[in-house]
Amino acid sequence: MSESGRIRVAKDKADFVKALISDDGGNGPFQTFADVIVFAAALGAKYNKRVSVDEVSKREPTPIRLEIFAASGYDIVIKLLGITETQDIQILSPDDEDWQKKCNGIFEEYANGGLEILQGELRGSIDYTNTILLFLQHEKLNHKSEDEEFDLTRFLS
Repeated sequence: MSESGRIRVAKDKADFVKALISDDGGNGPFQTFADVIVFAAALGAKYNKRVSVDEVSKREPTPIRLEIFAASGYDIVIKLLGITETQDIQILSPDDEDWQKKCNGIFEEYANGGLEILQGELRGSIDYTNTILLFLQHEKLNHKSEDEEFDLTRFLS
């Protein structure tokens, strides 16, 4: 289970997360580790893919302080995933460390699941930014066509 004040990254995903960062001359699409983890968590939630974090990265990226997520407004995503998963508002209790650990753990698992999805989508890709953009465009088009398929307003005169 997660530390209450930090979000952990799985050891087997650490190099992948670093490759997604544009830091140190890299050409990744994200500015910070927190950006990567939030994007991955949203992706994991979209596909309902939670994967436990069995072994934690002890080198970069080390567990990320919650303050970093809060500074970017990402703490809302952590809380929303916790509420959605548990269906219990108590998970937002700032005074209960067990609930905070549970909420962070849920977020970590969705992020880990999302990172697995991203790894599959980016396998063999040289330009992660372009490939992620194409993936997002594909998702948008598929979602739009699903909505349009059931849109009966087109039959109105």
